[in-house]
Amino acid sequence: MAQVNPQTAPQSQDEAANLDEVVVTGIRGSIQSSIQRKREETVIADVLSSEDIGDLPAQSIGEAIETITGASTHREKGGASEIAIRGLGPFLGAATFNGREVTNGSGDRSVNFNQFPSELINTVAVYKTQRADFIEGGVAGIVNMETIQPLDFGRRRIQIEGRAIWTEYDDKLIDPTGVGWRGTLSYIDQYDLGEAGRLGVSLGLQSLESSNPEELFTSSSTWVACNGAQVVATASNCTPVTAAQVAAGTPYYLTAGSRTYRQFVEHDQRDAVFASVQWQPNDSLEVAFDYQNSRRTYTEERNDLNFSETRRGANNRVVSPEGVLLAYTGNSTIESTPTYRIRDEQYEGGGLRLEWQATDALTLSTDISYSSTYRSEMDRQVRMRSSIRDINGAVVPGVIAGNAGQTSGQRVEYTFDARDGVVPSIVVNPLFDLNRWENFSAAARVRRDELVRNNEIGAIRFDGNYELRSGPFTDIKAGFRLSELRYTDFDDRVEINVTAAAAIRDANVACRRPFAQTGFLDNLPGNTITSWATFDARCLFASIAGVEDTGTNADTRAIGNRDVTEETRAAYVMGVFDTEAFGVPVTGNIGLRYVNTDVASVGLRGAFDVVDNLDGTVRLVAVPGQFESQTLKSESETWLPSLNANFAVRDDMALRLGLFRAMSRPDPSALGAGRTLNLEPGTAFTSVEDAIASITANGNPRTQPLLSWNTDVSLEWYPNRDSLFSVALYYKQFNGGFVPTVIDETFVIDGQPVTVPVIQDSATDQDSTLRGFEVTAAHRFSNLPQPFDGLGFKVSYNWADSDFQTHDLRLGDQYDPVTDTTTPGIIQPAGIFGLSNQVFSGSLYYTLGPVELQGIYKHRTEYYQKFVGAPSQNRYIRDTGVWDFRATYRVNRNLSFMFEGSNLNDEPRYHDMPIPGSLREVNTYGPRYYLGVRYRL
Repeated sequence: MAQVNPQTAPQSQDEAANLDEVVVTGIRGSIQSSIQRKREETVIADVLSSEDIGDLPAQSIGEAIETITGASTHREKGGASEIAIRGLGPFLGAATFNGREVTNGSGDRSVNFNQFPSELINTVAVYKTQRADFIEGGVAGIVNMETIQPLDFGRRRIQIEGRAIWTEYDDKLIDPTGVGWRGTLSYIDQYDLGEAGRLGVSLGLQSLESSNPEELFTSSSTWVACNGAQVVATASNCTPVTAAQVAAGTPYYLTAGSRTYRQFVEHDQRDAVFASVQWQPNDSLEVAFDYQNSRRTYTEERNDLNFSETRRGANNRVVSPEGVLLAYTGNSTIESTPTYRIRDEQYEGGGLRLEWQATDALTLSTDISYSSTYRSEMDRQVRMRSSIRDINGAVVPGVIAGNAGQTSGQRVEYTFDARDGVVPSIVVNPLFDLNRWENFSAAARVRRDELVRNNEIGAIRFDGNYELRSGPFTDIKAGFRLSELRYTDFDDRVEINVTAAAAIRDANVACRRPFAQTGFLDNLPGNTITSWATFDARCLFASIAGVEDTGTNADTRAIGNRDVTEETRAAYVMGVFDTEAFGVPVTGNIGLRYVNTDVASVGLRGAFDVVDNLDGTVRLVAVPGQFESQTLKSESETWLPSLNANFAVRDDMALRLGLFRAMSRPDPSALGAGRTLNLEPGTAFTSVEDAIASITANGNPRTQPLLSWNTDVSLEWYPNRDSLFSVALYYKQFNGGFVPTVIDETFVIDGQPVTVPVIQDSATDQDSTLRGFEVTAAHRFSNLPQPFDGLGFKVSYNWADSDFQTHDLRLGDQYDPVTDTTTPGIIQPAGIFGLSNQVFSGSLYYTLGPVELQGIYKHRTEYYQKFVGAPSQNRYIRDTGVWDFRATYRVNRNLSFMFEGSNLNDEPRYHDMPIPGSLREVNTYGPRYYLGVRYRL
């Protein structure tokens, strides 16, 4: 395929004279390589690339990707995790590794980029438009990570790299973790096997140990709209209002069921190995095998202070016009709840690729791949609750007496005020001492929660390319792909409640520990609680449960479990052209992809007996420990046409056009078939249907893919190897949206078929649009006099807007497809998942001899962030801006020293729920610093 010739780009005289001598490395080399790769792509794309291993300018793949135009990340534990392309969340994007689908342990289709060492990946490409031979699944785009092919690398490279890791918040800990580390070893070589051809081998190993200190203020994920005209009784919760009441003029306010302060101590360990073998026995055959394995284990020691009843006695309220509860007084039980968490996540993937030049014109290839992620997360948690009497039987000041006398009271009065500070000020009755261990003396509860997720993808594809000798088309490509995704999860809980005063007292005394840090949430104005009485979670668990670990229940079946199988069959045909249009050379491709997807989801629901009453009525009686299994199936069929054209307007300028249809499938964890039947109070009903109050669904297997028609135009100017200026416009029309929908489902209960409505998220046939533009500029000021000629920059900006609507599951609109009517909700809908109206990333770099300096700033505006799994209420992440810095000193061609700092401005992450401005959560992580050394042979 003809491409714009990069060698025709203008060069300075110095560059032309030294082209064969100078090897550009580091930041400048990475930018040059990225510009070249972008220029060579056959679709509209942005690329981050390096010619050598370990030269991507970031600590992690997620951080690297968010420097690409239009890409942004959702931060977890201070690092970049999920990727949004052009402001669209991971559900609307896709990610591949060496061109293959990747699994994760989160239950969605995003990729845990922290599993992949950035030192062992050389290219990250974000494809903004689709091509018929791409794996389907990217309305927003596709992120593809590539490792080096050893024969293509063409030289031997042995590299050793070590980095020390220090987190600033570690200094706050009474018992600091200390300096962490990350070590990487890589080896690439090529061998001449004589008559057996050429063999290339690459191997990469990495080990990491570090900590991720974190501080958090959070609230429950369930929010209600309460009656704003009600005077709430001291011993009661506020009363929720309906949408009809609000429409009739009843005032309301939005409130959560609980509020929590959380302090973390964490340890993180990751070991990874990457290997590939590339064999070319002759000029017509290539065999390549690659394998990746990454295991990450982290432990958390959480200390929670929980106000568990924040709807109780809510009076003296100050409410904004939007319904945000700004201030009030209330009373709640107060709990000190330590948790010890262990998460073990292992990724394993790889594949075998064969490419055969069958004739001068025909090339055949096949690829067999496998990807698997297993995640096990186990919590051991113990609750210690406030009471009117302490562990020694003495009356505790500040606790409200119960109705039956002072022996039954548990609650403490407090004031809540969110008007002035960054976080709400919660002030408890000063008579109650939060730091006195003896005050947490009641309702001890032990919980062992284990969540296990397993996600596997097996796939095979076959492709053929036939080269044409004449005409506008140079190649015809065709192929097919078969894949099977299997996703399972189970969530097991063992719970033990203890009320015996002696057992609680003994555990309380034996397991006390001092508050683990100083300066808790001291960077957030408004915070009023800086410490509380804390306990050792494992000690409490063993003391109260009698064993260090109870293990799982004998029967781990549960309605919340998921077992989803998704089978995909896809085929495509694509023509590659090289011709002229309007006197301008134009290259590109046009094709059509067919995708057929079958989903089978196995779920459980509780078993019930139907009991006939003497008066002719019926009642339902749950059968303990018994479940009914059901399998829900669905099928979708989609045609995805695509056209990409690259007009060579000038030798240094290209105009690209992309027209395509794309699809994004729902997350595997959103396809659950489990159903919980909630019964009406009472024992006499005219029918089984009347006895069922509602049904809670843990997913909707019938959810259809979200489809979009897309138009992209990009104008790209390449003045020289160091410079790029491009502007892209894009427009997407979505055929479908998501709204809580009432869907009739039929169940067989005690032999009787019963049809009842179930509320679940479902794709509708509504249309919505997204439009936007993005700008990219990169330049090195080579024409400036020394030493200023080492100064350069790269900036990108994306603006997008959409009328797509996501309604809150509890408080938003609800659609009934049977009557084709929508019941208006109480609050306004969110936009599309992950959409930030504005995303910006910019870096300024400077090279002076062996020294490289780079400052990076990344910013995105507010966006809607959905929860993984079953539909939940709307959550918003506020504007975020983060500063990073890098410095490198290259002693010689072999030895380099590096210093890096991330989140230098200590930017917190703010969550609002269920509307913007209603704070749910604040996470703060602190800066992190890296000091490293690299040696190359």
